Amino acid sequence: MIIPLHELINYNANSYELAVAINRRAFQLAVLKTPEVEKNNGKVVSLSTSQLFEKQVEYRFVSS
Repeated sequence: MIIPLHELINYNANSYELAVAINRRAFQLAVLKTPEVEKNNGKVVSLSTSQLFEKQVEYRFVSS
């Protein structure tokens, strides 16, 4: 799976929040080791990026 560069280029929201969300989802995928990760040859960062842009997973930040 390829990182969706055209969507990254056109992303207009907070890029720091996006980076944190991608990082946390990639960590979750690495720990879970789902068949989807195996299908993607263990490339969790590109998989998590695609999942976020395709709205397969959502994120929100909770202030403490």
